[in-house]
Amino acid sequence: MTTYVYGIARGEVPDLGDRLLGIGDPPLPVRALNEGELAAIVSDCPPELKPRRRDLLAHQHVLAEVSDSRAVLPMRFGSVSSSDDDVRGVLAAHADRYEDQLRRLAERVEYNVKAVHDEDAVLHQVLAEEPELRMTAEANRAAGGGTYEERVRFGELMAGAVRAREVRDAKLVEEALAPAAEEVRPGPESGGWFLSLSLLLDKDAAEPLLTAAAEVERAHPWLKLRINGPLPPYSFVES
Repeated sequence: MTTYVYGIARGEVPDLGDRLLGIGDPPLPVRALNEGELAAIVSDCPPELKPRRRDLLAHQHVLAEVSDSRAVLPMRFGSVSSSDDDVRGVLAAHADRYEDQLRRLAERVEYNVKAVHDEDAVLHQVLAEEPELRMTAEANRAAGGGTYEERVRFGELMAGAVRAREVRDAKLVEEALAPAAEEVRPGPESGGWFLSLSLLLDKDAAEPLLTAAAEVERAHPWLKLRINGPLPPYSFVES
C-alpha cells in the first residue's frame, strides 16, 4: 500500500485516530508521520487514485482541519510516496527547506481568479475598436450576409481579434489585481477561461482583492471574473 500525502505540518502532530478521515471509498483514516520538528499528514492511498469530487473535497477537508491548529504546507491532490519510511526520509533530508516554506506561508491563503469574456459583449467591443472589421461586417450585412468565403474570412478575422483582446485583458486583470496580493503566479489551467491567476494573501486581507475585481468588471463589462478562495496556498509551495 502506497502512502498518500496531504501536507506537511510544523511541530509534532498527535495521533489523529479515527476522528479524521481522508480520501478513498470508504474513506481512509488519516495519520501523522512525525519526524523531528515536522510531521507529514498522510493516509493509505487507494489502489486506483482518481480526481473524483469526493476525494478532492476530502483532501481539502483534511488540510482545513489540521491547519486550524498549526501551520501546514499543502500538497496538491495526487501526492503519493511509496511508503511511510520514504516520507519520513524526505522530511529528514529537506527539513530546512520545509521549515522555510512553512514560515513564508504561515497565515497565508490563496485566491484563484479566472477570467472569461461575455461572448456578445466582447464581440461588440471588438467591432467598436476595429473600424475595418466593423466596415467589413456592415458590407457583408448589406450584401445579404456576403459569400461563403467572405463569411469564413470575417469569422477568422473576428476570432483573431478576440484572441488578441484576451491577451490584452489578461494583462489588464493581472495588473489590476496584483497590488492586492503578496505574490502572483499562474493558476491551474482549466478549459473555458483565458486567464487563471493565483494570488497569495494574508488570510485577513481579501477585501482589497475583492474590491479591485469588482472594479474591473464594472469598468470592463465584457469581462467576467470568478474568484475562488480562501484556499490553502497550493500554487506557492516550492517543489
